[in-house]
Amino acid sequence: MGTPEFPDLGQHCSVSDCNQIDFLPFTCDRCDLVYCLEHRSYIQHKCTKPNKKDVTVVICPLCAQGVRLIPDQDPNITWENHVNIECDPSNFEKVTKKKKCPAPGCREVLVFSNTIKCRDCLMDHCLKHRFGPDHKCSGPKKLETSFSFMSLLSMSGKDEPKPSSTSTTSSRWTTSFLNVASNIRASAEAGMSKLSDEINQAWQAAREGVGQSSGNGNGNHQEEQCPQCSAKFSSVTALVDHAQKVHETKSNQLGVKKVTIDACPKCSRGFLDSSSLVAHVEKDHAGFSGA
Repeated sequence: MGTPEFPDLGQHCSVSDCNQIDFLPFTCDRCDLVYCLEHRSYIQHKCTKPNKKDVTVVICPLCAQGVRLIPDQDPNITWENHVNIECDPSNFEKVTKKKKCPAPGCREVLVFSNTIKCRDCLMDHCLKHRFGPDHKCSGPKKLETSFSFMSLLSMSGKDEPKPSSTSTTSSRWTTSFLNVASNIRASAEAGMSKLSDEINQAWQAAREGVGQSSGNGNGNHQEEQCPQCSAKFSSVTALVDHAQKVHETKSNQLGVKKVTIDACPKCSRGFLDSSSLVAHVEKDHAGFSGA
């Protein structure tokens, strides 16, 4: 067998009646023996393991799952192992029951390619009934309304429900919560009433200030009096000129500190210090200086 250059070239056919040398032999993938071209098939060489790599699957009637039979193993053993370890009867309905379109009168089986979820009712439908009017959509689900604090306050004014013997703990909690809500409501009402009184007082003061300013403008002009010599003048300008000419000159000669007079921008009344001017504006003009 072979040649001097290639001593391992060629092999004999494994069939006893043939035993032919073949330089391009075939190896059976089941029995792993070498055969010639004529006996290469399973039937020709009568293979003893023709089903070694066959895939046989049996559907379990209990769980509807596929059970693969092992060629070199007894099918009864394979089945017993599946029943004792892998079998789950609760899976039978999930596998066998096919999902259908919920539209009235539709028998379309829903699969991956023809299933569309409605964005309003969030249910799967077929392509034919994918729109809301086609499957009589009930519309989007309304979210539960959020907790209303005002409704709780209104409940606090009503008669509290009598606690039952079976819900004593919950009744105590409800009573405590309603008491807290009632206190919050009372404090809020007190704050609102106080704020309303302050606003009314501010409006009243503003109206009085406006009336005084309008009265001054109708000819009831107030005379200005010098705070040092009690001299009276008809305007603030004359009072300032008097203070600069008379009192500042004397103060400079005697070494007395210079006196500054602040005039009200609303009624032109003069004051020695700024604090008196601010107090006058807040009292007589309700805080409105007109600047």
